[in-house]
Amino acid sequence: MDVGQARDWENESAVNEFILLGYHKHPALLFTAFLVVYLAILLGNGLIVVVTTWDPALQTPMYFFLRSLSGLELCYTSVTLPKMMASLATGHRTISLPACASQMFFLLFLGGTECFLLAVMAYDRYLAICRPLHYMNIMNQRVCVGLVTGSFVISFPMQIVQIGLIFSLPFCGSNEMDHFFCDIPPVLSLACADLYANELAICTENVVFVLVPFVLILASYVYITRAILRMSSATGRQKAFSTCSSHLTVVSLFYGSAMLVYLRPQTPDSVKVDKLLSLFYTILIPLCNPLIYTLRNKEVKAALKRGISTVTAAIWPGF
Repeated sequence: MDVGQARDWENESAVNEFILLGYHKHPALLFTAFLVVYLAILLGNGLIVVVTTWDPALQTPMYFFLRSLSGLELCYTSVTLPKMMASLATGHRTISLPACASQMFFLLFLGGTECFLLAVMAYDRYLAICRPLHYMNIMNQRVCVGLVTGSFVISFPMQIVQIGLIFSLPFCGSNEMDHFFCDIPPVLSLACADLYANELAICTENVVFVLVPFVLILASYVYITRAILRMSSATGRQKAFSTCSSHLTVVSLFYGSAMLVYLRPQTPDSVKVDKLLSLFYTILIPLCNPLIYTLRNKEVKAALKRGISTVTAAIWPGF
């Protein structure tokens, strides 16, 4: 950085809040659409949490991890959607630096946790299919709780460091962010400083939270595929594949969109593409997850029917 450039930056007014441009055409229509989507996410993921907690038939490691994923999706969506809806309803599009830092931290923290949780779920399927006789001994309650807790613990310190590096930067000049939440690329585009340390931190985080879990998932499914192909029974192969298909669908959607945002080279058109892809993995995937896991899972559908019957009988005893 030369002295002249540094003086120019110092002469600019410091930024203490950002303006989230987001999606603000037809605010009433968008508010209604996002409200319906948010309520559907709360209902769908909330039902999975309740049913997998309440139903005795679903007290297995697989459903413990599914419950954890649904709870995570509830929190993840709640970091962005309420702010978006409030902005559409009031027209107030500003967000302070502390609020922006908090929003980014929780998005990165929960997103990083989800990456590892999806890898844990793949490992669970590997044990269930490749080592069925030892499955319940290995995947006991203590191990399940430890794996979920570990997914959270791994993510926390790295995100603290990431947020510290980003929000210690000076922001000056334009404070308009062409996004609907505080994400790393649009925030860094408004910084007026050398970004080498930030780029190094982003690269490290991409390796730890995207590539490493993805490689673990791929390795798990290589062994799972080999085990399924060796099964002599067609019914056994179909049953084994059906237990993995929902997880594979979620992994494909989540990692596909996340990799396109964070691992592809940035171009002049990246902002608009990233905004669209971010909408996909922060809102549409949490909306689709309950449908994916219920429509393809007979046990969850049966548990939902039992739950509805129980509630109906309690409200209308003679119904």
